[in-house]
Amino acid sequence: MSNPLLTSFDKAPFEQMKNEHFKPAFLEAIEKARKEIDAITENQAFPSFENTLEALDFSGRQLDRVSSVFFNLNSAETNEQIQQIAQEVSPLLSAFSNDITLNEKLFQRIKSVYDQREDLDLTPEQHTLLEKKYKSFSRNGANLNEVEKKRLREIDAELSKLKLKFGENVLAETNKYEMLLANESDLDGLPDGAKEAAAQLAISKDKKGWLITLDYPSYIPFMKYAKNRKLRKQLALAFGSKGFHDDELDNKENVLKIVSLRHERANLLGYNTHADFVLEERMAETPKKVLDFLNELLEKAKPAAEKEFDELEAFAKELDGIDHLEKWDSAFYSEKMKQKLFDLDDEKLKPYFKLENVVDGVFKVAGKLFGLTFKEVFDVEKYHEEVKTFEVYDESGNFISLFYADFHPRPGKRGGAWMTSYKSQYRLDGKNSRPHISNVCNFTKPTETKPSLLTFNEVTTLFHEFGHGLHGMLANTTYPSLSGTSVYWDFVELPSQVLENWCYEKEALELFAFHYETGEVIPMELVKKIKESATFQEGMATLRQLSFGFLDMAWHGTDSSSATDVKKYETEAFEGTNLFPETPETCMSTAFSHIFQGGYSSGYYSYKWAEVLDADAFDYFKENGIFNKEVAAKFKIHVLSKGGTENPMTLYKRFRGSEPKIEPLLERAGLIKKVG
Repeated sequence: MSNPLLTSFDKAPFEQMKNEHFKPAFLEAIEKARKEIDAITENQAFPSFENTLEALDFSGRQLDRVSSVFFNLNSAETNEQIQQIAQEVSPLLSAFSNDITLNEKLFQRIKSVYDQREDLDLTPEQHTLLEKKYKSFSRNGANLNEVEKKRLREIDAELSKLKLKFGENVLAETNKYEMLLANESDLDGLPDGAKEAAAQLAISKDKKGWLITLDYPSYIPFMKYAKNRKLRKQLALAFGSKGFHDDELDNKENVLKIVSLRHERANLLGYNTHADFVLEERMAETPKKVLDFLNELLEKAKPAAEKEFDELEAFAKELDGIDHLEKWDSAFYSEKMKQKLFDLDDEKLKPYFKLENVVDGVFKVAGKLFGLTFKEVFDVEKYHEEVKTFEVYDESGNFISLFYADFHPRPGKRGGAWMTSYKSQYRLDGKNSRPHISNVCNFTKPTETKPSLLTFNEVTTLFHEFGHGLHGMLANTTYPSLSGTSVYWDFVELPSQVLENWCYEKEALELFAFHYETGEVIPMELVKKIKESATFQEGMATLRQLSFGFLDMAWHGTDSSSATDVKKYETEAFEGTNLFPETPETCMSTAFSHIFQGGYSSGYYSYKWAEVLDADAFDYFKENGIFNKEVAAKFKIHVLSKGGTENPMTLYKRFRGSEPKIEPLLERAGLIKKVG
């Protein structure tokens, strides 16, 4: 049986692949990568940058491709068989990774080059690669004794399985829950589009009535518009208790095992905590700096948040006699209050944000800023019929990237939105190999009577993920491990968050915000209201983000290995940021995939950290015009194209001319008044 994953493919061969191809492909690709490592260690020539560091960075390319295809599928189009394969291959990959970082001969060759680095004529990118590779070995056990190395391998193998299991449980919980409503009166308040979607969802599952699920396009409209408070509570408790039911999908034990193993691993490598280990390779550098940063924002945001909460509670009492505001009331009354204050709600805005128009709009913004054009192509293999594929070209007609776009929820797709890569950019043998980038989201599906119409929040989400996409598409480095989004984790959100700013600007909105029926451009009165409402309840929103950062640091910035009660530990971490009454039935940690499955452990603060960068960067654009070619070129050259080739602060200062200031963020959020 020929295996398409073991051929020399450029574009992922999605339509030729079968599940049975994956494990053999992994086994063969690991073996091939192992031989490439052996060729480096057995090389009799004196260790040099080229025969050691460069050779190492370009080794395992087939394994990287197989891994990216497989694990991206496991997120976007999984099934039980794929999940089972993931459980089988993850420990193999973890063991192979350990085999590299714990390879004494390889480390000695790298150390030999590292020790002579001052005498080598290295480019900044080569210098960064050398530093990064040397640290990746020393930070991951190269200096441990054999007993310690054995334990490190055991920890890494167990962690790889636990993180997968955590994510599988969250997905299964999301898919399992259904709230079937037989009476239309239970949907009072919901917009017609949301009702129609609920009815269609019920039909698709051979059920009568209206079906509400925990997928965002179903969950959020219900929480925002449904008048039935009991049903909002039921849905909110289901959403907030994923992985917290003392059943086969419970994640409490997985959380405790993950944090305990991470702490043990950090100690084994000579670090006080997992956060100390992680932050050594971040702009923030230490847990103390992260906590100081979070506390500085907390000091500014908390008074505003408490004032906003009191106003919301008073509003709910006046409107419906609600004495105590609960978590399941927040979105509902916030939306009502927003409508009253600004005469603005998503239902007024959604007709102007047809998905296809917004996609075209983000392409136009990228065109005006960076000279890119996007051409939809139909001969690229896809993993699902809903996926769209585009070729991206620059102003000179040069091919820049392949772009996959996957926008709607499915049972085999995890929730949320993300950018990923199927192929990194790099230069080898005189050829600039261009990247294959993907955006995956979960937006409302079209119905029989309406196209997919986005909420304004979904519009900003699309721009956000596309910002990450641009970081990948415009990569222009030599080495794959430094390309695109391979940057410090607290820098990676800058390109994504800065692009969100264009969603609020008249000049940008006029490019794509047309009424889907009349073709009318969004009225400037609505644009003004969007801008005015941008700071609505920003104190509460900031406090919420900070609470997640504090929870992350509580699990990873201290010794949490002795914790036995996940809920109790979490409640204590949230103490300084709580506004709403505690709900004993819910637990954030057991579904906090960012830190327990994804790459954000000890890094959740980076969303707010990057907001400081993005507000400061967009300030620069506003000073010169939001489509200013010169500023855009500087951002492309010094940030988007450079990946992780140099220290991010160095890159940022080249773009901006100075370090970022926190004031633009506080001003944008309405937490301090703008000076001048």
